[in-house]
Amino acid sequence: MRMLSGDRLLVATHNKGKLEEIAALLERFGITCVSAGDLGLPEPEETENTFVGNARIKAHAAAKATGLPALADDSGIEVEGLGGAPGVYTADWAETANGRDFIKAMTRTWTELEAVGAPYPRRARFRATMVLAWPDGYDEVFEGKVDGQVVWPMRGAQGHGYDPMFQPDGYDITFAEMDPAEKNRISHRADAFAKLSARLEGGTS
Repeated sequence: MRMLSGDRLLVATHNKGKLEEIAALLERFGITCVSAGDLGLPEPEETENTFVGNARIKAHAAAKATGLPALADDSGIEVEGLGGAPGVYTADWAETANGRDFIKAMTRTWTELEAVGAPYPRRARFRATMVLAWPDGYDEVFEGKVDGQVVWPMRGAQGHGYDPMFQPDGYDITFAEMDPAEKNRISHRADAFAKLSARLEGGTS
């Protein structure tokens, strides 16, 4: 298992919400995060059909382009009533000619659940896979999930993506209604990060 050298980590994302969430999780290790978007790096095409495959594409592209270790996250929501869709295509469901529109994606999700008459509760899970990659091609994989249900109408103004329609188990509020610190404590990304955290406990070297 390889340790990080230095205190700077490239987060291979153009999503400001995701950057803020990961930066907050890494702050206690004294690691400063910079995003691929901040450095003007292009977004590589995600051609894999698994979370880990797409995370690897992003992490390795960013690490090789900058010479920095890079952390990439590929995440999405799997809705049981839709056979696990949208899954790795979560972001694709939000794509429009003017960028990503997750209200559109959430509306499509609920419309399709209604069309198939999915039973209640409408079970779902968020999944996240983090890949930490180095410029020489080495990487490590950390996977996490959080179970819950999708609800309608959308509720809350916090978070990003599908947060307004995802209610985690044990709560009566959605991720978007939740204090960000609480969401960061229980989220799929936090679960993956807990595994990453275990290998960062010794600090950087």
